[in-house]
Amino acid sequence: MIDLPSYVAGKAAHTDDKLKVLYPWDGSLTGTVSKVGPSELDEAIEAALEGHKNPLTRYERHEILRKAAALMAEHREEMAKIICREAGLCMKETMYETGRTSDVLEFAAAEALKDDGQVFSCDISPQGKARKIFTFRQPVQLISAITPFNHPLNQVAHKLAPAIAAGAPIILKPSEKTPLVAIRFCELLYEAGLPGWMLSCLSGDLETLTKPMITDDRVEMVSFTGSVAIGKEISKTVGYKKLCLELGGNSPLIILEDADMDKAVTLAAEGSFRNSGQRCTAVKRILVQESILDEFTKRFVERAKTYKWGDPEDPETVVGTVIDEPAAIVLEERVKQAVADGAEVLLGGNRHGALMEPTVIANVPRDTPMVAEESFGPLAPIISIKDVDDAIEYYNSGNFGLSSGVVTNDMSAALKAAKHLRTGTTNINEVPGFRIESSPFGGVKDSGLGIKEGVIEAIKYMTNTKTFSLPWE
Repeated sequence: MIDLPSYVAGKAAHTDDKLKVLYPWDGSLTGTVSKVGPSELDEAIEAALEGHKNPLTRYERHEILRKAAALMAEHREEMAKIICREAGLCMKETMYETGRTSDVLEFAAAEALKDDGQVFSCDISPQGKARKIFTFRQPVQLISAITPFNHPLNQVAHKLAPAIAAGAPIILKPSEKTPLVAIRFCELLYEAGLPGWMLSCLSGDLETLTKPMITDDRVEMVSFTGSVAIGKEISKTVGYKKLCLELGGNSPLIILEDADMDKAVTLAAEGSFRNSGQRCTAVKRILVQESILDEFTKRFVERAKTYKWGDPEDPETVVGTVIDEPAAIVLEERVKQAVADGAEVLLGGNRHGALMEPTVIANVPRDTPMVAEESFGPLAPIISIKDVDDAIEYYNSGNFGLSSGVVTNDMSAALKAAKHLRTGTTNINEVPGFRIESSPFGGVKDSGLGIKEGVIEAIKYMTNTKTFSLPWE
């Protein structure tokens, strides 16, 4: 059992009030975290503002991030086991996540060294003067960040590493369902040399911690990754400050009749079942052109049978639990509703506590809740489409706009999808969620405000452009 404190300006804060973290597989106690309240939050804010008066140099930030990357490599298996025990994800996925986190730290370290700014000559028009205008970027004075349960380490890294690279102090509140690995990650950052005023990691209640940390006037930016409902509530609550929302998705994998069938089957299975289907960019709908529907379905079911489900700590397991039993019950009910609406379960469909079997469903109506809303788990609904135009029209009629994938060898169809699908990302012959940790990432419509994450874009958003000019005779 793991017992961890909250960290206020780098100092451990132990209290008698504890948050319990359970192992989704069997409900056993994984660990506890000390909860804090308004006084500790105010201490964190004051420390950040005071420390910000003497910022770290670019090289110091770079060195901290590089050392943190090295520490991540040393503690990779430890971190992966913590994720497994608090999130119920299989070890294959949690080890993969630790590798992604190392990439985030390395990319952020590289960006910390890059100079910024532009130079504008002012004598280029009749209205100009003999002057030059210079720009550079200054970090915001304080960020509040809230992270989700589904990638409890990598999503934390995507908030903290860019903030460190930018030189912006940050207060982190990880998901109450998966706080343990976030706190352990913060400990590694402190060990790497990060001063306490740059980072506080707090756990606590909605009214006494979460709302105050996003509404406080001293906080200039709020970064949130999570559900649409909470994201929209935050946008109404935070007031006049920078806001970065990375919300839900309902991503399609569009498979056209000229597609490489082996590739299509592989991408559909990996996109639907990896991370127990708990990715905002997971394949949530498989849209297959009518002429190849039967062949694809037959081959896809056979591939899906190979995804072993069970105890997340078993090294042979490929699909572990979802985050908790109530989440699995929602998935089970959506399967039942789809069947009542005319769909047919070809594989799986059964729930075992917090574990939902990898499930393949055919003849899925376009308006059943399983596909009309985001279903956060290992469900693979198959929907027939006439052509790429039908797929684009169907997807664009919905509320989400995060990511999409298209399997085709027809360049004109690929370009049409890339241009006309209203998503933040369209990947050709790849899963919707493919990216590297430095590339821009984010959605539109109910998937976000169009503000991009990814290390480079996040650093930009965590800073403001300062302009000054000088005589240039």
